[in-house]
Amino acid sequence: MSDLTQTDGANHFKAVQQKLKKLNTAMDLAGSELETLLRRMRQNAQRAEGLAVDIANAELDRTFIEMTNQVSVALGGAAVEVRKLHETAQEVSGLAHDAQRRHARLYEGLDTIRSGRKERTPKPGFFAH
Repeated sequence: MSDLTQTDGANHFKAVQQKLKKLNTAMDLAGSELETLLRRMRQNAQRAEGLAVDIANAELDRTFIEMTNQVSVALGGAAVEVRKLHETAQEVSGLAHDAQRRHARLYEGLDTIRSGRKERTPKPGFFAH
């Protein structure tokens, strides 16, 4: 995603479309990775909980049972936060896709006209004088 933070100053139609596409792709990838992380955290929380039961059945010191339970609870809590982050990544991805479509709808025609002619376009503000 570091590509998104490095801008070349280009804000012409195709550059903006490419940046929005990169953002959408990055958020989709982050969403997939967060989904995998969430699944693994939940599995590890369940394993830690099962391990605490096994430790209790082996009649080990109560301290180890409590510590293992705390790990299970902590993983469960972290999984809740990862789920929220996953939902946010999905939302940002959708918004980036919507922005890309809206930007195309608003400016693609203008870009087609501007890039199809041989004359250069004046700099912004030229006609304001």
